[in-house]
Amino acid sequence: MKTFFTTILIFLSLLVLGQTPISVCSWNIKDFGQSKDDEEIDYIANTVKNYDVVAIQEVVAGKGGPQAVARLHDALNRKGKKWDYIISEPTSGKQGSERYAFIWKTSRLQKVGDAWLDKKFDVEIEREPYFITLSSEGKNFTLVSFHAIPKSKQPEKEIAYFKFFPQRYKSRDLIFVGDFNLPQSHSVFNPLKNMGYVPALKGQKTSLRQTCLDSDCLASEFDNIFSNKSAFEVHGAGIIPFYQAFEDFKQARAISDHVPVFLKFSFAAN
Repeated sequence: MKTFFTTILIFLSLLVLGQTPISVCSWNIKDFGQSKDDEEIDYIANTVKNYDVVAIQEVVAGKGGPQAVARLHDALNRKGKKWDYIISEPTSGKQGSERYAFIWKTSRLQKVGDAWLDKKFDVEIEREPYFITLSSEGKNFTLVSFHAIPKSKQPEKEIAYFKFFPQRYKSRDLIFVGDFNLPQSHSVFNPLKNMGYVPALKGQKTSLRQTCLDSDCLASEFDNIFSNKSAFEVHGAGIIPFYQAFEDFKQARAISDHVPVFLKFSFAAN
């Protein structure tokens, strides 16, 4: 009953403020650009079409990556809404250079200025994060998309530098999204948490096992979204367990070895 009344109060407050919650989806789509056929691209489009903006990690750095994002953009435009997109240049990492992409509904969001890879720590961070500022109803927010090095290579060494970004971009309201290859409970996130950044998911696994153990198909708590509680009010968060639609788990893993994560938010009242 308490949850019901809380939901009603949130809904009424949004009506008063005139805000419609913004929905962000983040997805590490494995090797996006190497092996996705038209049916798989259409499936990905159907999975993310109800969100306002999608951040994609692990876009192939070579020619196939931008082509795959363009194909996904075309597929989304055939779903009834108009979308725009942007793709990063390849990241600086010599061992695992990739691209990032953002795709967003033009009826809900507008891009403000250029998107950019932050090169400040490109020696310390293998795949430097990708930033975009978007506007909704005259209010701006900046998404920071990131794909950390594998857990075996100690991604905490990279994420330790994230505590500097809020100060570097103190005029912007940041939302960190992506595959951190670490759980949000790791102490490396404490500086961000102490600044008011709250993880959307807690204790939620987001990567896929090689094979399901009975009905347990998720392996590790890697993907997340961190938003600042002083700038944003969260109205929902979770994962999209897309693999449940497949009878053959190998076919699901052909789409990706991570599930999408999402956050719904509005701007906090000043």
